[in-house]
Amino acid sequence: MTAPAPEPGPVSLWHRLADTSVLLDGFHALKHALRFGAEVPVAVAVDRGAALALAEELAPDVRDALDALLTRVPEPVYASLVPRPHPTAVAALAVRPPRTAHLEKLAHTPRTAPVVVLDNPRNLGNAGAVIRLAAGFGATGVVTTGTLDPWHPTVVRGGAGLHFATAVERLTVAELPPGPVFALDPEGDDIRGVKLPDDAVLAFGSERSGLSPELRARADHVVALPMRPQVSSYNLATSVAMTLYHWSLGGS
Repeated sequence: MTAPAPEPGPVSLWHRLADTSVLLDGFHALKHALRFGAEVPVAVAVDRGAALALAEELAPDVRDALDALLTRVPEPVYASLVPRPHPTAVAALAVRPPRTAHLEKLAHTPRTAPVVVLDNPRNLGNAGAVIRLAAGFGATGVVTTGTLDPWHPTVVRGGAGLHFATAVERLTVAELPPGPVFALDPEGDDIRGVKLPDDAVLAFGSERSGLSPELRARADHVVALPMRPQVSSYNLATSVAMTLYHWSLGGS
């Protein structure tokens, strides 16, 4: 009788799964992914004890899960697994949620919170910051158009693993979820006089060129954030935060 093959070690498992998994870069990304139900087949840490102590202090709700999951690896091995070492020296791989489930969530009506659309975003860090904001506000999801991959490791790092707390997908303008589209533009109506409904689709243009013609044509309403004269623009994440805060107030 042939003995069963031994389970692969964490580094071998990592290399086998890396090309098809989501990189969770750092303690906080892993913490959030676990909190929101991510399937994490492998996680490593240079200092396992320090990582568990951090969990004890900041995230006792996931401490036991981390204890069962984390494997200590030498620093050179850890550094070889990630594109840029994180100060916490913790990393993991997670299974990406099914696209079909996200599309169903985005399309489902009635919604209780808006969908955020980033139209042709260019900066990976900005996209991650927006996803973190959207998760914090309980937005239904974040959709990107254009070429940027919203699940790129740098975006996931910027989002602190909160991709698993909301629906994150890349779509074309024609595929946007149902609901009235409110496009943000400096020439629009002052947002302070506009009520944003729960089923709103909130669209933000790229950091460099603003809204695309396709998105502008799809908009039902064009609104503007208050801005002092001669100030050219807000950071993308700041614009999203201000808009979601206005929605959260529930009035015009």
